[in-house]
Amino acid sequence: MVEARNYQKLGDNLVQCNLCFRGCIIKEDRRGTCRNRANINGTLYTLNYGKPCAIHLDPIEKEPAFHMYPGGSIFCIATAGCNFRCLFCQNWTISQQEVENTQYIYLTPKKAVQLAKESGCDAISFTYSEPTSFYEYMYDIAKLAQEEGLKVIFHTNGAMQPEPLRTLLKHMDAVVVDLKGFTDEFYTKISSAKLEPVLQSLKIIKEEGVWLEIVNLIVPTKNDDMEDIKKMCEWIKENLGEETPIHFSRFFPAYKMLKLPPTPIATLEQARAIALEVGMHYVNIGNAPGHMANSTYCPQCGNILISRVHFMVLANNIIGGRCKFCGHKIPGIWRDVDSTQSSHQGQASHKTYAKKHLKLLNNTILKKVEKNLINNYNKL
Repeated sequence: MVEARNYQKLGDNLVQCNLCFRGCIIKEDRRGTCRNRANINGTLYTLNYGKPCAIHLDPIEKEPAFHMYPGGSIFCIATAGCNFRCLFCQNWTISQQEVENTQYIYLTPKKAVQLAKESGCDAISFTYSEPTSFYEYMYDIAKLAQEEGLKVIFHTNGAMQPEPLRTLLKHMDAVVVDLKGFTDEFYTKISSAKLEPVLQSLKIIKEEGVWLEIVNLIVPTKNDDMEDIKKMCEWIKENLGEETPIHFSRFFPAYKMLKLPPTPIATLEQARAIALEVGMHYVNIGNAPGHMANSTYCPQCGNILISRVHFMVLANNIIGGRCKFCGHKIPGIWRDVDSTQSSHQGQASHKTYAKKHLKLLNNTILKKVEKNLINNYNKL
């Protein structure tokens, strides 16, 4: 437990958290909406510092970060907590919990970075729950990670206040933002949140020059109106640029939305067609393994830049940040690979990822995490 950043004391032992859009005014012995920031004797503390309940090695494509180190691996870390209440949350067993109700371990920022380096991964990613709820822990890890030469990503709902966001972005290489819909009604009814703070955050990320990718989970009957999707794509193009990757992701029943069907593939394809028609250059379809839109295409010549099946990279045709077929410059964070390497990228990266994952699982600390997560799931 450490004292929180970004808050103010109001007198009478009240505090106001200034981390996210909610600006929670918290009474003594109470917690904010994220469940893990508490007012103790008039001081705001973060309760989940150094207490991750999820640690895993993932392919970077799972984030999804499609314009960053194709075929690479990320060291993912999360604690309990979220400031949204999404009815469709896939990770609700940790995002909608107090830290004491999860099976966590004690892990200092220094040890987290050490584990990430030992795993041989390319980057550390803060994901699964909402990283805003463990801001201080994330910030300290991110700063150390960059000092050690690791890239840093965070996957967020994008509702942080401007000042803490700008401070954090100094130690981020990439951000993946869930733009959950494009109406206030959807955000209010489905996520108990607001749209405008997310749009503000997206603009700030762009202004700060940090690499940005956007995910839009299309939920049948909730945010699948094609006019709204068109407006969203037009806004992205105008405010963030046509080269901002968009991932239209397939919904599957989860949490409090178990009665809805999965998103029809045709709906995802229609959304993608609209985005391309608006003028967006990089539009992918996620949660649909084997779909042609798992891959990334050159907006200049139309050839496949990165061939993927779900999270597996089969071929990488980006050389020195350019399309190897026409030389068009492709935005993102790339390694330098020659044509011989790129033709074997998929097989090599998949084998490398498997070796790294086995090495990570052999770590005694992470064996404990794995056991705790299984025990926690069995209690549900």
